Amino acid sequence: MHLQCHIGTDTLSLARLGARVTGLDFSPNAIDEARRLVADTGDDVDFVVADVYDAAEMLTPGSFDLVYTGVGALCWLPSADRWAQVVASLLAPGGTLHLREGHPILWSMDERLDDDLHLRFPYWEREQPLEWDDDSTYVDTARPLTETRTYEWNHSLGEIVTALIRAGLRIDLLEEHDSVPWEALPGQMAERDGEFVLAALDGVAPLSYTLRAIKPA
Repeated sequence: MHLQCHIGTDTLSLARLGARVTGLDFSPNAIDEARRLVADTGDDVDFVVADVYDAAEMLTPGSFDLVYTGVGALCWLPSADRWAQVVASLLAPGGTLHLREGHPILWSMDERLDDDLHLRFPYWEREQPLEWDDDSTYVDTARPLTETRTYEWNHSLGEIVTALIRAGLRIDLLEEHDSVPWEALPGQMAERDGEFVLAALDGVAPLSYTLRAIKPA
């Protein structure tokens, strides 16, 4: 199960590694693009349109050996606890969650300031989201967005780990990284081995992390 799969590129990658994959996203437009992608490639992937919090109601609980969530997904969710409960309900006994995410320290930095690292935004989960109004996008395009308002929530590393433990999962791995797979802080990063690191301050702050958790058999 690939939660918050967007247009399905990572979902397709999992399928090509040999998995039988279902991708879920709340955007009908994103799922339409994902279905077009796998129709072009001929890979056998299922896609479901649903809010991530409704995943356990849309799908069969306990039926997935792996739940995967990729970079840039958790910031769209207001509650780490509710997300963790969904993950636990989807996993079969002995199943694994694999999460690669931007580090909450990175999400608390102001990317608009390029003279240094500036902590400007909440590190811990708050009820009220950060609200943004911006017509740009991380996709390489000259066309501005027409729907420009977005809402984001940060979740501390401790909140994410504790939420998964509360949901009954066992943390098997937690590794912090000094790199991230996009230029998260424009003007302050250098590319290295397909990822981006801090150019002048390499190694002074975690930028992403990998977490693995197991549902006890």
